[in-house]
Amino acid sequence: MSTANTSSPKLCNPAVVGLAGFGLTTLVLQLHNLGLVGMGPVIWLGLIFGGLAQMLAGLQEMKTGNNFGYCAFTSYGAFWIALCLMLVAGNYGLFKASSTDVGWFLVAWTLFTVILWIGSLRIHGAMATTFTLLLAGFVLLDLEHFGFPMLKPVAAWVLICCALAAWYMMARILLNEIYGRELLPAGKPWVGGGK
Repeated sequence: MSTANTSSPKLCNPAVVGLAGFGLTTLVLQLHNLGLVGMGPVIWLGLIFGGLAQMLAGLQEMKTGNNFGYCAFTSYGAFWIALCLMLVAGNYGLFKASSTDVGWFLVAWTLFTVILWIGSLRIHGAMATTFTLLLAGFVLLDLEHFGFPMLKPVAAWVLICCALAAWYMMARILLNEIYGRELLPAGKPWVGGGK
């Protein structure tokens, strides 16, 4: 009779990779929008870390039963890949997107983000903060593309804060596990019960 341990191995939390990719790629894009970084790092990060790695993290979230994480990471991973391919293709004259086209692309993502923002309010304060900043950043970028270019640096700073909030959640998961206690709190949900 076998006495082998049949318990399942501990699964890692895919959110650490999803949040890392989202935060880092968002940060570098906003540094570009502030004129501090060229487009090259944005494209490569957007395709690999913000795009592919975040999408893979989302697919791993499916295995944990986390619909919110599954939807958010997979979708925003697809956002980064689509945005980067749109920029690269436009550079070579393939399916060129005007500033207005990019504006409507961002409006569609803003509307999508509203749904996740509503959900984030019931999870915890850190998640609500991140999605509130993301939604505000999208709205500012929408306005920038439709006649208010002076809002671009404002959007950049809001989205830098969003990136740092995402990294806070990543650090919270990693450090709380490593130290075995609530080193970094998530904060209470902004609405109702939640997790």
